[in-house]
Amino acid sequence: MLEDGSGNVGTTNAWRVLGPVPGTMVLVLDVSKGILAVALGEFLAKDATGGLLAGALAVWGHCYSIWLLGKGGKGIATAVGVLFAVQPVMLLIALAAFAGLTLLSRSRYRAATLVALALPLVCVAVVPVATYLWFGFGVGIPVAIKNLPDWNRA
Repeated sequence: MLEDGSGNVGTTNAWRVLGPVPGTMVLVLDVSKGILAVALGEFLAKDATGGLLAGALAVWGHCYSIWLLGKGGKGIATAVGVLFAVQPVMLLIALAAFAGLTLLSRSRYRAATLVALALPLVCVAVVPVATYLWFGFGVGIPVAIKNLPDWNRA
């Protein structure tokens, strides 16, 4: 599948290339990956900080998979799972911002990039602790980097 469509292994490309049923399956798996990473990180570290680190690393791993020699998806679905597991309010704010920015910019890639860049501020606004600021950077940076090349796409 890396040669088809955009070349990404994420949800959007799976949906385009394989259809809605496989695309939905990839979406569920990617979101679940984020949720499970946070849960496993918290369990192993016996602390919420372990979940934050594991969640951010899951997004980086999705975007730059070692199994795919640095290729990967855009990280959005995995980030959705991570934000849901860490603090659903962060996810709701990010989704609302994404919807609004998509309507304003008429580009989901611009909206995703801008939300990803604003994620550190969203995270620290919801939980005013420096660890959440760094978590926001950890999740937002790979998503922004992966979506930025498509800035001019609809």
